[in-house]
Amino acid sequence: MATKTLSIRVDDNDYKFLSHLAKEEKEDVSKAVRELVDLGRVMLAIEKYKKSEASIEKAARIAGVSISKMMDIFQDYGVEANLEHEDYLASLKSMRKVW
Repeated sequence: MATKTLSIRVDDNDYKFLSHLAKEEKEDVSKAVRELVDLGRVMLAIEKYKKSEASIEKAARIAGVSISKMMDIFQDYGVEANLEHEDYLASLKSMRKVW
């Protein structure tokens, strides 16, 4: 995976928090920020799904994971499916096309 360098400004409290977190985890600040970004993507995906602003597929894209992984994440966080009967029928129709 290609990486890019990003420079951001944070206030003193956020910098102290990030430095403390990195020290606790025995990692550098950059890694701590990357982990927080990953977690933030997952939380954003969950919130959008719960508000019906994203489908499971879109939530997975936001989180940067597969649909099956997103379903596991929903289960881990106790997120209930907001699927309607029509969604199930559409899924069955799609599966029939594949098989």
